[in-house]
Amino acid sequence: MSQQVDFFFSPGSRYSYLAASQVPKLEREFGCGFSWRPVLGPDIRALRGRDPFVGPPLSGQYEWPYREADAKAWAELYGIPFHEPRSRDFDARLLVRAAVVSRMLDRVAEYSWALTSAVWGRQAWPIDEALCLSVARSLDLDAQRFAELLHSPAVDDALASAVREAFERGAFGLPTFFFAGRMFWGNDRIPLLRHALGKAR
Repeated sequence: MSQQVDFFFSPGSRYSYLAASQVPKLEREFGCGFSWRPVLGPDIRALRGRDPFVGPPLSGQYEWPYREADAKAWAELYGIPFHEPRSRDFDARLLVRAAVVSRMLDRVAEYSWALTSAVWGRQAWPIDEALCLSVARSLDLDAQRFAELLHSPAVDDALASAVREAFERGAFGLPTFFFAGRMFWGNDRIPLLRHALGKAR
C-alpha cells in the first residue's frame, strides 16, 4: 500500500497552485498518493483568531507586489505559467466549494488542478460559477448535477469538517501537507516533504 500525503489547498491560493503542480511528480517519484483536501484559508485563520491578511501587512511577505514576484519566480523554476487574476476581488469560497463538489464526485485531483490552473495559469476571467461549471464540463462531469451540489448543504458540512480537521492538526495556512505525522506548510516546504518521502521509501 502506498504512503498517503494529505494535501490541504485552495484553488484561490497562488501558492496552492504552485504546490499542486508538483504533486504528480512526487507521486511518480515516490509511489505515494495525495489526498486533495479543499479548504479556505480565511476559515482556518478565523479558528485561530488572527489573520495576517486583515489590516496593513504585518511584514513584507504579505504585501501583494512581493507575493506576485515570489510566485512568478517559483513558476519559472517549475516551468509553469503564472498570471495574477485581473482583480483580487473574486469569490475564493466559491472555488473551494467547487473543489469540494469534485471531491464528492471522486474527481478532486483532476478537477481541482484544472480549476486552479484556469485561475492562476490561464488568467481565466471572470472567476465565477460559469467558470467552475465550464471546468466540470471539460472533464465530462454532469454540469447540472455539479451545479446542484455546489449549492447544497452537504458542501457546507464537508467544508466545515475539513477546515476543522486542518485546524486541529495544526494547519495555519495554505497549502499544507501532512505526512507521517508531520506538517509541511507552504509550497517552499516541498523539498522537505520530498526528503521525508524519500526516507519513508
